[in-house]
Amino acid sequence: MAYEFDGKRYRDASSHQKRWGGRIISELPLRGDERILDLGCGDGALTAELAERVPDGSVLGIDASEGMIRVAEKNALPNLRFQLLDINALASLGEEFDLVFSNATLHWVKDHATLLQNVHNLLSDGGCARFNFAGEGNCSNLLKVLRRAMSLERFTVYFSDFEWPWHMPAVGQYELLVAWSAFQDYRVWPENADHFFSDADEMIAWIEQPSLVPFLASVPQRDKLAFRNFVVEQMLLQTRQTNGRHFETSRRINVLAFK
Repeated sequence: MAYEFDGKRYRDASSHQKRWGGRIISELPLRGDERILDLGCGDGALTAELAERVPDGSVLGIDASEGMIRVAEKNALPNLRFQLLDINALASLGEEFDLVFSNATLHWVKDHATLLQNVHNLLSDGGCARFNFAGEGNCSNLLKVLRRAMSLERFTVYFSDFEWPWHMPAVGQYELLVAWSAFQDYRVWPENADHFFSDADEMIAWIEQPSLVPFLASVPQRDKLAFRNFVVEQMLLQTRQTNGRHFETSRRINVLAFK
């Protein structure tokens, strides 16, 4: 299921995701003429960094959210373009890429067997996939609070047929999946990126965009604010440190795979 996000608010609330992605981009051994696909480009900030690294190449950023694409398109360059497209529809892209990149996105995708096959099909011979996404143990505080909120008598009726929005597998489980895929040369490894938000406002911004979006979509307008307030208040209580900062677990899965 694709969700609609506020690209401007995400841009302002995703500094830690961008730091992870920027570090990964800085480590990519790019020649400068690669064709690159960015899966789940969001506001396009990291996609623009990729474009800077390949002045003689080209970069395509895709996202399923119109709000994200509207903001991302402001970064467009002669070698950088954006397209509204769900990652689950990758097979419809009639292009070939040397690198398929994704940062802090693929935990929104449920069918990773199909994802890996689609990415393999899009890569040129010798091409590379480089992913970083949430794995088991990620956002442990938020997940507890969300489940508690969903179980409250006031809200539980809204979630009777709710589909959980994220797939956060164990590293070993994902390594087996990659092993069963068409990729022959690969590496899968964990990363502990636990994060301290500088203050309550920074954490609230992250909770609201994008984390709460799938849940508020199931809550009618009359109760949206009450649901949001419960989650925010419980998160601030549960994660506050003695120095005033707020802590959340962040466990990542890294993938490097070659065709």
